[in-house]
Amino acid sequence: MRNVTLAGQQVPCIGQGTWYMGEDPAQKTAEVRALQQGIDLGMTLIDTAEMYAEGGAEQVVGQALVGRRDQVFLVSKVYPHNASRRGMAAACERSLARLGTDCIDLYLLHWAGQHPLEETVEAFERLREQGKIRRWGVSNFDVNDLQELHGTGCATDQVLYNPAQRGIEFDLLPWCAQHAMPIMAYCPLAQAGQLLQHPVLRQVAERHGATPAQVCLAWVTRHNTVVAIPKAVAPEHVRLNAGAGQLALTQEDLQAIDQAFPGPVRKQRLAMV
Repeated sequence: MRNVTLAGQQVPCIGQGTWYMGEDPAQKTAEVRALQQGIDLGMTLIDTAEMYAEGGAEQVVGQALVGRRDQVFLVSKVYPHNASRRGMAAACERSLARLGTDCIDLYLLHWAGQHPLEETVEAFERLREQGKIRRWGVSNFDVNDLQELHGTGCATDQVLYNPAQRGIEFDLLPWCAQHAMPIMAYCPLAQAGQLLQHPVLRQVAERHGATPAQVCLAWVTRHNTVVAIPKAVAPEHVRLNAGAGQLALTQEDLQAIDQAFPGPVRKQRLAMV
């Protein structure tokens, strides 16, 4: 699988998301196994957040990492209301305990909140100096927000991106490329896989002997600076997600997808879910 440089490290262009994990105790064993299977298949970046199942997803990740922590690039996110000097320190300690580790590789502000960015950056830097996190970044930030952070050490912006949600291509994606800031793409298959029945994606998939989901992941990661973080629990879905890292779309494929899902021609409000 192709790698992307993120926060100074080489990570796979397709990682593993955990949104909605940790909500059903009956699914916990399957979720842990799915993450471990993904690690075995090379999807060694795992993304989670204190918001997901109010810490439940981090607990699932923590179980999956037992005996494997050094194999994984670990990303978590802090609630905006916890992103103050004192609040972030406490939130990070809770996340570290749930994750069963002493350091998070990349810690993100989940979205912009009420605390001044200057204070949030100071809190991030304090955690970095203490060795609790290695790098920090943001999520759901548009260009104007990132401009305010330019030069502060922000390592990434995690945003919504898939063929049906291409607004970032107008200005955010080019700005990040210009400033050597990789993007993390959440919901690369759209929510509940809404894209996967589209006839064009199905046609492209048939040409490659692949699935529409794999086509979406290959499309999202066609940029050398984008990491996709799909979530999967079923073993077959995990295997297919990992396999998408080997799929190379042709110019014909890309043109067909562009016609079905036109790119933005003007500035759009940043899409979020």
